[in-house]
Amino acid sequence: MDIRLETIIVYPVKSLRGILLPEVEVTPRGLAADRLWVVTDQTGRFLSQRSHPGMARIRVTAHPEGWLLSAPGRPDLVLTPPEEGPRVEVSIWKDQVGAAPAPDQATAWLSSFLGAPCQLAFMDRPTARPVLDKLSPEGQVVSFADAFPVLATSQASLDLLNTKLEQSVSMDRFRANLVFSGCGPHAEDDWGKFRVGNAVFRAVKPCSRCSIPTVDQETGEISRNGEPLRTLATYRSQPGGIMFGVNLVIEKPGLVQLGDKVGLMA
Repeated sequence: MDIRLETIIVYPVKSLRGILLPEVEVTPRGLAADRLWVVTDQTGRFLSQRSHPGMARIRVTAHPEGWLLSAPGRPDLVLTPPEEGPRVEVSIWKDQVGAAPAPDQATAWLSSFLGAPCQLAFMDRPTARPVLDKLSPEGQVVSFADAFPVLATSQASLDLLNTKLEQSVSMDRFRANLVFSGCGPHAEDDWGKFRVGNAVFRAVKPCSRCSIPTVDQETGEISRNGEPLRTLATYRSQPGGIMFGVNLVIEKPGLVQLGDKVGLMA
């Protein structure tokens, strides 16, 4: 079976739009630049499309000084990593993570667009935020991603879902980092350790989906009929939830590129 890496996506700011890349360096806490920024409320608790679906409408593109944020009806904002200064505590699920606050200009920009007071913080140090899962090997760390360093799936998994939907959906609904081709639907569920390029990953467990797949990533609107989760639940419901894709940890950092072959290991 000729399984290849078809798509690489990073999300520089958690829950904002992703960026397609031709290659990326895999670091111990995930893909380089992936989810090192996070939007929080005024208490430091992270925000996502679960509660603020309009976050999907904010585009992120590369900029010489960092990232460029673009949103309908707003001037573009250049987002640069903060210099050394005061630190804030970010609450992400049960974790407390130290981070550097963004300048007031960025905070005001986001608050205005989202219609709620919020803050923005950057993981400026290789913070040892542990992967808190009993199935994960000890010593694994993660960025501001929900729980694991990398989320992967296969194009065949989405293709199967779309055969069952009245209106097809795109892969961006599922916020994957790596998408593979050349395997059957949900074959990734059964992968253990595997190599892509110079990096080695381990699939820990299938990913239980929250409500974000019901958010149209172009408009920020929530599906009124619960799709695609309603249909996905008819054949992908497991004791832990409605599953799509797999959570990965990093066994060996390295460079991965589009077209890299996937080598399944013992």
